Amino acid sequence: MSWRSLNRFRKEDRGTEFYFSCLQYGQFLWQSRLPARAILCLDRAWGADLTGAEPILQDWPLPYAALGSLLQRTPDGAFLGNPRVHFQHYADRLGEPRREQRKWRAWACWALVRATLPTLTGDPRHQVKEPSLETIAAQLDRFGHSGESTLWQNAFPEQQQQQQQQ
Repeated sequence: MSWRSLNRFRKEDRGTEFYFSCLQYGQFLWQSRLPARAILCLDRAWGADLTGAEPILQDWPLPYAALGSLLQRTPDGAFLGNPRVHFQHYADRLGEPRREQRKWRAWACWALVRATLPTLTGDPRHQVKEPSLETIAAQLDRFGHSGESTLWQNAFPEQQQQQQQQ
């Protein structure tokens, strides 16, 4: 796989096939020890034009859990960058299409990074009001797919530990 796997999709062709290709290419990059680039593929997957009713989401839900797993399992020496800064900038600088949906997904990822890798710092030069977890959940409920805020909340490290213990 290469970047051409995603580049073949036009802006108006960002549905289920695009979504699945983003996940596949992200997995390929992860297996190639390129976690920072894999995160960028997940970004693109969250930006796919899906309503939430697509059958693919039953087998391949929005990749909040994948992001959490990637963050927890990045191999030593593999370049991760600072995904906290990435999502902070991304959330604050998005344009259309579906700006609000993508913005709140980026803030959700930002919060997941903060919980998973608390030693990563934000960008002190980027002055932005950081939302609370409650605000993020409410906005995902408003702009995201049905059940998306629960999917996101279940990706947090403490939630995954509780689920494993049950």
